[in-house]
Amino acid sequence: MPDPTVPPTPPVPLDALLARADLGLRRIAGPADPAVVVHWAHTSEMADPYPYLLGGELLLSAGVHVPDGAGAGYFDAYVSRIVAAGGAALGFGVAPVHDTVPGALVEACEMHGLPLVEVPPRTTFSAVARALWQLMAQARTTELRRVTEAQQSLATAAARPDPVRSVLQQLARRLGGRAVLYGPEGTRLAGAGPEPGEEVRTALAKLAEVVRPSGREPSDARPSSASDTVAGVRLVAHALGNGEGFVLGTAAPQRDAGDHTIASVAAVLLSLLTGERHSGSGAGRSFALVRLLLGAAPAQVAPLLGGGLWRVVHGRPDGRAAPDPVAASALGAALGSSLVDVAGEVVRVLVPDGRVVERVPGWTLGVSAAAAPPDWPAADTQAARALARARATRTPLLRHGDRPALTDLVPESDADAHARALLAPITRAPALVDTLRTWLSLHGSWDRTAVALDVHRNTVRQRIARCATLLDADLDDPDVRMELWFALRRT
Repeated sequence: MPDPTVPPTPPVPLDALLARADLGLRRIAGPADPAVVVHWAHTSEMADPYPYLLGGELLLSAGVHVPDGAGAGYFDAYVSRIVAAGGAALGFGVAPVHDTVPGALVEACEMHGLPLVEVPPRTTFSAVARALWQLMAQARTTELRRVTEAQQSLATAAARPDPVRSVLQQLARRLGGRAVLYGPEGTRLAGAGPEPGEEVRTALAKLAEVVRPSGREPSDARPSSASDTVAGVRLVAHALGNGEGFVLGTAAPQRDAGDHTIASVAAVLLSLLTGERHSGSGAGRSFALVRLLLGAAPAQVAPLLGGGLWRVVHGRPDGRAAPDPVAASALGAALGSSLVDVAGEVVRVLVPDGRVVERVPGWTLGVSAAAAPPDWPAADTQAARALARARATRTPLLRHGDRPALTDLVPESDADAHARALLAPITRAPALVDTLRTWLSLHGSWDRTAVALDVHRNTVRQRIARCATLLDADLDDPDVRMELWFALRRT
């Protein structure tokens, strides 16, 4: 779990702040360690700032709290409290109270190992804080760019002829260390990057056992990831989400911002790849894909996917951004399937009927009834309608009802003929048909229909009025609505 006292912004090296020529800051005491970082700036004139510090601050003070004649004892107590609170450094302003930094303060900072920075009279504390936030924003932008580039390169590696090894090689290069895939029995199946020493190799293998499910305990009894540091090397183990006991291990000499996100993306991709490569169903799906590409009929290919029933799931991210392949793969992993397709703003996933489809944070889902492969097109339509209703009602997950209905009492040929005749005036305008279907499914709500179709509510009103005119029907009549809904379900 992340430390709640540490802000989500990346820390800034103190040396980067000292390098700003416009500030004129100067380190006059304490270690010149490039590893010293600052999480934020805080101004305080309290004689004991300890209760107001969270750790990692550049504490700024003009020495207003320093009493006349203060000696070494006062400054020793003051600096020791800053160090005890986890302060990263002390910035002392030489104006307007003091002309120079007190010598006793310099000696106390040197003794306690706290970096002491002199702030010149022309530099305000607010300017120091603003410069720090600017450096943090630059670091955050660099981090996001690095993570995005890594995601793209990992997704590309997963599409290569040897995807597992390619993903490990790309991950090792991005982390600047070693990446290893362990099998269910703990054996090293593949690795990439510089080989570490024996101590690190042994420690990483033991860390993988911490997260690997044993099969004798609940699936959530062990953590999904674990970390350690051995011989100055940062070790992390990720249990892959396919439930088959595979573990991804990484060893890097340093931990940079964004490393956890990059490794998590690689873990998702490897979960899908190992699940496919080590299962008979994965081979069957590959055969089915090849035969379809070579011209085989879907009915001939369907038996390769197994004789069971499947459900079609349509998912749409809650944000405005369209899903990318990495996000789609993550959704498939959460649903327990690698059969994923990105279609514009919607991700479609085929899920075996035996798996329970549950809510996925950050996604709105529509689920079809269970169907055999030949009936997947109809199930795809069911999932699309369920997703539209879920978005309109702001429900995270909606399922298509699969119980028998009154429409099952009418012969299909008669029902289809009646539906074609009734809807003939509007069938040449697909937008009218979709709007009428959505509007009826949402009980005539203008606002919900507008949300589901991504159009303005006035557009919905105009289309429904046009439908009423072309159909010569009173759409406020419940009997008319029922008959139209019956017909629309046949199309």
